[in-house]
Amino acid sequence: MPEVTIHIGGRDFQVSCQEGEESFLTMAAGMLDDEAQVLSDQIGRMPEARMLLMAGLMLADKTAAVEDRIKVVEAELAERDAMIAQKEAEIEELRNAPPPEPEKVEVPVVPPQVYHALTELVARTEYLAHEIEAKAAPDEEEAEAEAEEAKIEAEEA
Repeated sequence: MPEVTIHIGGRDFQVSCQEGEESFLTMAAGMLDDEAQVLSDQIGRMPEARMLLMAGLMLADKTAAVEDRIKVVEAELAERDAMIAQKEAEIEELRNAPPPEPEKVEVPVVPPQVYHALTELVARTEYLAHEIEAKAAPDEEEAEAEAEEAKIEAEEA
């Protein structure tokens, strides 16, 4: 079993650990030393056992706060995972849903009777318009006919 010398609060300690855990032990000792250094700066020199106890309690307090925060974050993640699962289920349901019924659009069709009646009305309207035009303006044919009559009367006279 390897032995590692760690430094905490200005003191050296020989500690045994499992093979391959040396770096983890050194890192943990560094965290404990940081807390012990804070205590030494605030209180000054104190017995070794008390210093280690206080540094350990300070680390335990920080660890508890981190664990509380982890629980909050895990709860938020669980909520988001549930929401994502719900949305994915909704998307899958929409993908598997049958397509909507086609919308029926009615196109108006003019019945043949109405078409023929309108055609006849158009023809009558055009005829009446032609008659009105003929009565409103002197017809060239009539003018020519009158001129022809006047010429014939003049020749007879």
